[in-house]
Amino acid sequence: MNTKQVKGFLMTMAGAACWGVSGCFGQYLFLEKDMTAEWLVVVRLVVAGILLVAIGFLKEKKKMFEVFQNKKDTKTLLVFSFFGMMMCQYSYFAAVKHANAGTATVIQALNAVAVLTYVCVKGRRKPNKMEVLAICIALVGIFLLSTGGDIHNMPLTTVALGFGLISAGCVAVYNIISGEIMKKYGVYAIVGYGMLIGGLIMLPFARPWNESYPVDMGLAIALFGVVIVGTAVAFSLFLKGISIVGPFVGSLMSGFESVIAVGGSVLFLGSAFSVVELVGVVLILSTVYLLTINSAKQR
Repeated sequence: MNTKQVKGFLMTMAGAACWGVSGCFGQYLFLEKDMTAEWLVVVRLVVAGILLVAIGFLKEKKKMFEVFQNKKDTKTLLVFSFFGMMMCQYSYFAAVKHANAGTATVIQALNAVAVLTYVCVKGRRKPNKMEVLAICIALVGIFLLSTGGDIHNMPLTTVALGFGLISAGCVAVYNIISGEIMKKYGVYAIVGYGMLIGGLIMLPFARPWNESYPVDMGLAIALFGVVIVGTAVAFSLFLKGISIVGPFVGSLMSGFESVIAVGGSVLFLGSAFSVVELVGVVLILSTVYLLTINSAKQR
């Protein structure tokens, strides 16, 4: 594995880790501040989008307009904004609302299957044994980590399943379409505009101005964790990493979100941690080793 690939692996892992941290802050906001998912999603997208676009104009100036000068790339950006940003965020939180976080995470993890199918069809090849093994291990690890190995911790309704599958599909969309356009226009333009457009589309439906929450230090820190760390930084790192290592590897690396989220819940929210969940962590971490071996063989 060369230096560039190592960088890509580290960036996707770091992005997923930031999502995990964000999950802990989000849990705090839902439980302690009684915040709604719709309010949090639209605010995190709009604020993080404005921040990234502003930084982009300061650093890259005229380059920020280039994506809108190409009709094909503009359409790709709009698809990315709607499905990869807005629908991905909303459908996941809707699945959590109608089931629980563990169920939503397990169903969303099926995006790796969709991405591998796309990669194989596009490359006109069959998946190799290492790729199939990595998917199976990752799915089992995420299941153990998210549910403690108890199938009864997955209260699955038709509505929850529907939103979970939509979430998985949307994750697959941003894994697949973000790589090439990101290489062409950069993180600030694609991630920044993607978040801002997605947030603005959702704005009239969520109507965040109809809700208010008492401002204190806990709220401020948690919002910083969700909006800056878990949105602006997380997506920028993760999608930049995908542009280097590819959508399939990125889809499996997203499993680190569960590892960090559970670790954060144990350390800061007092959640219990079982041996079964530890096995899940080991399985998820082992996918990195398998993907490293697979990458070396493909070279």
